[in-house]
Amino acid sequence: FQEQMMQIAIDCASFTPTEADQLRQAMSSKRAPERIEELRARLLDGMTANGIPPEVAEDIYVKILAFSSYGFPESHAISFAYLVYASAWLKCYYPAAFTAALLRAQPMGFYAPASLISDVRRHGVEVRGVDVNASDVSATLEWGASVAQPAIRVGLAEVRNLGEQAAAAVVAGQPYRDLEDFARRTRLPVPALEALATAGAFGCFGIGRREALWAAGAAATIRPGQLAGTTPGLAAPPLPAMTAAEETFADLWATGTYGTHPVEHIRDSLTEHGAIGAAELRTARPGANVTIAGLVTHRQQPGTARGVVFLSLEDETGMANIICPPAVWERHRRLAMEANALVVFGRVERLDGAASLLAIRLRRLRVIAAARSRDFR
Repeated sequence: FQEQMMQIAIDCASFTPTEADQLRQAMSSKRAPERIEELRARLLDGMTANGIPPEVAEDIYVKILAFSSYGFPESHAISFAYLVYASAWLKCYYPAAFTAALLRAQPMGFYAPASLISDVRRHGVEVRGVDVNASDVSATLEWGASVAQPAIRVGLAEVRNLGEQAAAAVVAGQPYRDLEDFARRTRLPVPALEALATAGAFGCFGIGRREALWAAGAAATIRPGQLAGTTPGLAAPPLPAMTAAEETFADLWATGTYGTHPVEHIRDSLTEHGAIGAAELRTARPGANVTIAGLVTHRQQPGTARGVVFLSLEDETGMANIICPPAVWERHRRLAMEANALVVFGRVERLDGAASLLAIRLRRLRVIAAARSRDFR
């Protein structure tokens, strides 16, 4: 219909090829109605010169103007619908490959790498940490013999103080025999070695994170040609392994992701105080008063929301959508803006199968670590 209407107008008004291109561009532009208005006089004059009655000319113009009001969003809606369908299909049938591709394309998108990894784990995909002998520069897939989906291996470029150039040099030298061999051939500085140690990237050598951190400073002094085994300080004394909570904090500091979700460490305490998991919100009774706790991953305030602020809370079971009415947001504004994790008391709302929590009261939740939220984007 759009092409037919444009062609009628072009023929009736005797548009030149240049003018015809201008009309086509105007019909599909973001400010289509305004641009069509700019061509109104030329369209009507051209149709009058070709004997088109004024009322017919005006009718043709009105139809073109009417279509221009929704032609742009319609074309975008079709494109976005296709993207959503294709993304949902890939995520459903190839979750590991889909997530690895998103991780390789960072920084981008709505969700941070930590949220992407937490989500794909909840869908049964194994995510393996950084390893100096197994990781590539970016996230890769690793196939096993007995699983339907491959595992995701986190890339070296995600490690703090490393970067893509150094990560590529590390990959080029794989495999390494031990930490001493790694330090001698890569010649990485202390901050990079400490970050790799904190991330557990030297686990392939049979040494824990604390032992690797102990040895990092000494390892950084090793140079090519130095006699093997002569560097003091590489052998760490017996050290206690990091606790699960300490490993979560170490992962987040070193790579921006975590193996165990921070909220999982305090789940027993939250349950004792009556908080439910985000996944339980989906089946909660509409109108019920419930409590949910989690990391704040997003804060959004659309211009059409009339002061309503939307929060996304994430725990180890999934994500929950929190609706903060203007009065609640204003009452808790400072806390809601500063806290990286919240306890939310509210009422369950359900619409078209989607459950949300209408916030009544907010409280700070203290967790060991949290990725930075993505706010008002």
